[in-house]
Amino acid sequence: MESFEKTSRNTVKRIPKRGQYDKETIYGILDKNFLCHVSFSMEGHPFIIPTAYGRIEDTIYFHGATTSRMLQHLENGLPAAVAVTKVDALVLARSAFHHSMNYHSVVLFGKATIATGEEKMEGLKAISNQILKDRWEECRSPSEKELKATTVLALQIESASAKIRAEGVNDDKEDMTLPYWAGLLPIETIYGKPQPDKGVETELPGSIKMVTGC
Repeated sequence: MESFEKTSRNTVKRIPKRGQYDKETIYGILDKNFLCHVSFSMEGHPFIIPTAYGRIEDTIYFHGATTSRMLQHLENGLPAAVAVTKVDALVLARSAFHHSMNYHSVVLFGKATIATGEEKMEGLKAISNQILKDRWEECRSPSEKELKATTVLALQIESASAKIRAEGVNDDKEDMTLPYWAGLLPIETIYGKPQPDKGVETELPGSIKMVTGC
């Protein structure tokens, strides 16, 4: 199983047993989500920006307006950190101190370059299909004007780690008989009933049917 090398940058230090470094686990978490937070330093100040992403093998793609400060900064090959988190449940303990969450998270590191030509289109396709599987095939492709106004960055994943908590309550032994409710409160993301735009008469596409059951 292929894994990322453990380094001082990606090693999970707090409860290290929850850290995982194999690409199967890390990419599995990335592929089940579509929103990330990109962190970088610019002009001596820290920044963090939420954005959609898409993955193709060892590369993460972002897109935005050519005037985007984040994209203009990162296109110079400067280092960035990217975080993706999915909260699975609230862990409600008998004590306030031991409340926690179950989660799947990934932090990755790399440098970005501008995607051009065919790679630019493939990056945009990956982002669209990351948000909703096969959505790219159900809508109009970007025009030349739209492509000129859009920057696509390809961030090569140099290092990464996952951190996962998937367990129950860890209360202190002396608190186990206290008269407070404790346990897991699962959290699920569900899609609501589709609301067609004015004038739309086309039937629901497969990508929406797949996630809504409509």
